[in-house]
Amino acid sequence: MTAQTQIPAGTDLLEEINRLRKERNAVILAHYYQRPELQDLADFVGDSLELSRKAAETDADVIAFCGVKFMADTAKILSPEKIVVLPDMEAGCSLEDSCPPEKFAAFRARHPDHIALTYINCSTEVKALSDVIVTSSSAETILSQIPADQPIIFGPDRHLGGYLNRKFGREMLLWPGVCIVHEAFSERELLKLKAEHPEAPIAAHPECPPHIIDHADYVGSTSGILNFAKTFPGQTLIVATEPHIIHQMEKALPEKVFLGAPGADGNCNCNICPYMALNTMEKLYLCLRDLEPRIEIEEDLRIKAKASLDRMLEMAAGTVGKGDLGRA
Repeated sequence: MTAQTQIPAGTDLLEEINRLRKERNAVILAHYYQRPELQDLADFVGDSLELSRKAAETDADVIAFCGVKFMADTAKILSPEKIVVLPDMEAGCSLEDSCPPEKFAAFRARHPDHIALTYINCSTEVKALSDVIVTSSSAETILSQIPADQPIIFGPDRHLGGYLNRKFGREMLLWPGVCIVHEAFSERELLKLKAEHPEAPIAAHPECPPHIIDHADYVGSTSGILNFAKTFPGQTLIVATEPHIIHQMEKALPEKVFLGAPGADGNCNCNICPYMALNTMEKLYLCLRDLEPRIEIEEDLRIKAKASLDRMLEMAAGTVGKGDLGRA
């Protein structure tokens, strides 16, 4: 049965979501990659970790996370006393899928002298197997604190790990995962777009492959790209990350032009995250109404995963997600 067939005809979804948010004492979070209508109704819009941290600071009883499962899991890790719901439990992540916990554990066992520096886009089980979690905004700060002679496993994103290797002259052992969204950008089409707009800088997420990063004027997290959009002096910006972040750029800077970096077919439709797209207004209404699907994490596992997140926050010394969060 689809979400639509479970909802009475004529239901005003926004009105009902607002009613349920009050009745449930819920906070609604939306990642920058969510549909504009979900971003616009959320209490907070931002990067995944900062959303979870902000929700933990509220007195909400319920967290409705419009994002993907590893993000909702992180919210539950940080707020075990709160009910955490995800509009669609099938909203996964190609990076998480690329790194099954049992394979990651075996990989670690083959390299006992290595520490595991792991990107937050992974499962709770992989977080529990890791030494330090990083975000795209904290990775450089944390890596700079690790001695050069300390062997490191970095996963699951080989493009982010490769970018860090090149920038810091490291030789981290990379897990071979990729983000299907950032992998889809076309260098040829990007150069064609750049030729049409030679004055426009390119801002890229470090999950992009090297042939995209090499053309970027700015490389950073989603919040970093958003901040760059607010400060660059020109009128046009080419954006190489999931295109729904452009909604926030256009709201903040309606006088400027933001162009999504194209895929191989010459447009950016292939770069819309199919997992993020699973969340809808209808599903958000249903998860607030039914408090399902609900995130549940066994306590011993949660504590182990939280330890690697806590190490990140300590090492980042307050720089994690700086400016990553904006009121919707």
